[in-house]
Amino acid sequence: MSNLYAKFRALIPDAPLLVGTVVATAPLRVQLPDGSLIAARGEAELGQAVFVRAGALEGPAPALPVTLIEI
Repeated sequence: MSNLYAKFRALIPDAPLLVGTVVATAPLRVQLPDGSLIAARGEAELGQAVFVRAGALEGPAPALPVTLIEI
């Protein structure tokens, strides 16, 4: 018999991996490339580029240029 809960979870997409810049450390706030601010959990330095998923820091991100393309 298959696991119905596992099938249900497969229908729900995972949280996206976002990249942003730390603009405040207490409380931690991350600015995304589109200009929006999100709250995050974890530790990072001011001005550091970080990866964020579901409100938690995943780690440092490389400092590369970002290009936004509207579709």
